[in-house]
Amino acid sequence: MNETLNISGKHIAVFGAGRSGVAAAALALREGAKVSMWDQGNMEVFKNVPADVEIHTNLTISDAENFVADIIVLSPGIDTYSPLVQAFSAKTFLMGETEFASRFYKGGIIGITGTNGKTTTTELVARILKGAGKGGTPCGNYGMPLSEVVLASDVPSAVSLELSSFQLETIHTLHPNVSIWLNFAPDHMDRYPTVEAYKNAKLRIFENQTADDTAIVRYGEELGKIAPKALTFSTESRDADFYSDGKTIIHRGNAILDLEVKTALRGLHNAENAMAAIAACLAYGIEKEVIMHALEGYAPPPHRCELVRTLDGVEYLNDSKATNLHALQCAIRSQSRPVVLIAGGKDKGLDYSEVIPYLQKQVLEVITFGEIAHSLAYLFGTVVPCSTFTTLEQAIHQARSVAPRGSTILLSPGTSSFDQFKGYEHRGNVFREIVQQLH
Repeated sequence: MNETLNISGKHIAVFGAGRSGVAAAALALREGAKVSMWDQGNMEVFKNVPADVEIHTNLTISDAENFVADIIVLSPGIDTYSPLVQAFSAKTFLMGETEFASRFYKGGIIGITGTNGKTTTTELVARILKGAGKGGTPCGNYGMPLSEVVLASDVPSAVSLELSSFQLETIHTLHPNVSIWLNFAPDHMDRYPTVEAYKNAKLRIFENQTADDTAIVRYGEELGKIAPKALTFSTESRDADFYSDGKTIIHRGNAILDLEVKTALRGLHNAENAMAAIAACLAYGIEKEVIMHALEGYAPPPHRCELVRTLDGVEYLNDSKATNLHALQCAIRSQSRPVVLIAGGKDKGLDYSEVIPYLQKQVLEVITFGEIAHSLAYLFGTVVPCSTFTTLEQAIHQARSVAPRGSTILLSPGTSSFDQFKGYEHRGNVFREIVQQLH
């Protein structure tokens, strides 16, 4: 159980006027606090803010000089390493929106973190919890902010809480009953000073767990000593508590789920997501029969190895959600057909040489585009044929021209999309539209 917080009559300063910040402000008002909201934008960004909130526009470091508040509640999109946040947090106790909301939530928490697979796993856990009659609202980094869940008229008895490293940076007492550690790979090096800093932020998911709690961990992950008892899953080692070949899930020697018959989940990475969700819900006390029934017919969210169409014997897969190296590696590894890969986007300062062994095993050719097109082609061209284009549309047409019947054209960029698109959803939607127009 998370520590409760009495903020009646206290001054709560919310930083960030987005959805999470607005929800935190509304929750603080409900709990009797005086609330101010601060953002670097102008009045336009405050249009959804509750009427009783004191508004401060165009936030700068100089505002810290005379700043007074009891608690700062930070939205997850604001960089805690920034000089701005450092200036304010030096004077005032700071917590993230998810931590703040958890102080007013009395239900059970299954917390999910990892570099890749969080959203699918969060959806699976939520689906199972709902099937068990526990509500199971997906929230946190995916779905709605936890503050919105706490404000709801019908608060669920358990939540599926996706936790990014950004949210975990700013916890203090957040305590999942069951935690899930899906995987770890370098990411967000444009925010974190070192890979260790990024990993340490994620490891905080275990910080407040005890020996009475459970951690669901990918077999072979190096986590150091953690307090909760661990259950493992793997697509590589049968020594794990849960094992899958990508088609069947086996729990301690017994087959419990045929993914291809019962669900639309495909690939080894989705098998890992399913195993993690099943293990977590079993640990939470949900019956196996309830879990299996809840998973029947499940299809993963868009932009995650989504089959767009098959044309001239070639599959077109939209994996625009692959915004880092590990996601790209997983996407390639999970394919059973030869791959023509479309990759590229914003330069995030990642070391793409780690992808080369996967290219050698599975990829016929790489088509690069976007800001890092030339540097990727220079590196990947040492092991497979590469060509470079400016736009995604050009890359798709080139991929079609070289992809043989029986192969897969895979959009798995391996980086974020902000050089050309509003986000990975926008990029994936454009890919889908272009592919659907091919004839």
